Amino acid sequence: MRNLITGGAGFLGSHLVDKLMESGEEVICLDNYYTGKKNNIFKWIDNENFELIRHDVTNNINLEVDKIWHLACPASPVHYQNNPIKTAKTSFLGTINMLGLAKRTGATLLLASTSEVYGDPEVHPQSEEYRGSVNPIGIRSCYDEGKRIAETLCFDYQRMHDVDIKVMRIFNTYGPRMLPNDGRVVSNFICQAIKGEELTIYGDGLQTRSFCYVDDLISGMMKLMYSKEAGPINIGNPNEFTIKELADLVIKKIDSNLNIIYKPLPQDDPLQRRPVIDLARKKLNWNPSVEINEGLDRTIKYFKECLDLEVIK
Repeated sequence: MRNLITGGAGFLGSHLVDKLMESGEEVICLDNYYTGKKNNIFKWIDNENFELIRHDVTNNINLEVDKIWHLACPASPVHYQNNPIKTAKTSFLGTINMLGLAKRTGATLLLASTSEVYGDPEVHPQSEEYRGSVNPIGIRSCYDEGKRIAETLCFDYQRMHDVDIKVMRIFNTYGPRMLPNDGRVVSNFICQAIKGEELTIYGDGLQTRSFCYVDDLISGMMKLMYSKEAGPINIGNPNEFTIKELADLVIKKIDSNLNIIYKPLPQDDPLQRRPVIDLARKKLNWNPSVEINEGLDRTIKYFKECLDLEVIK
């Protein structure tokens, strides 16, 4: 198979590149390096089955491919709020361009959507049937609504042009190759703790998240792509933790003398997040296997190595 991965040099994209390359498939990695890093995919540069193209998905591109893994879009609040218009364009125009490519080539397209389509949910936990509670004019709307219209486009292309689509709703994911400055809670806590700084909690720390290790996430992504299911399907770990519990766990693992400081909760930050994954279990035979303690140990090891070597600043 000839695979196109948009956002292939990013956190999730580079792990997907590894899995596909290790299985002997051909991979075209497309990235504009807004949040992606060449270091993430550097080991494949000279491989004959790998091609790297610097390109922004808001601009059209013609390629011959069998599978399109459409992951391109900044996914952390710090990065997608930095240029909200660009974020919205990436979700809208980028998805239109990739769906147009899928239509022309007959490729299957997998959209990396997000649990943020559920907004600040009024239903807990969140199943695929829940339609969400999203603020259309808030500071997170560029991403939340961007992914919602991207899902709409996928199903319209399926209905109108018979494009083979897969829509995956990704819940909080963590692991090696996260950026230390992406504003996500796992990387924030780990990097602050390694540097001996106080851990910052926004709000009272009682808001909840469910954390899926990156290897489990990529496994679910691949199972969806090779299935007969269109989705949307939630992929995430249903084990739920408060932010305060996560902070305490990181402190215990790195430096028990560290303190926690509290700051105001940002606008529209969800108070609860936990996936219902019954559909993934039934249709994909997928279930996450890496528990939070093991996943955090691997992630802490990665950040310690990167910060010590000053690879990531």
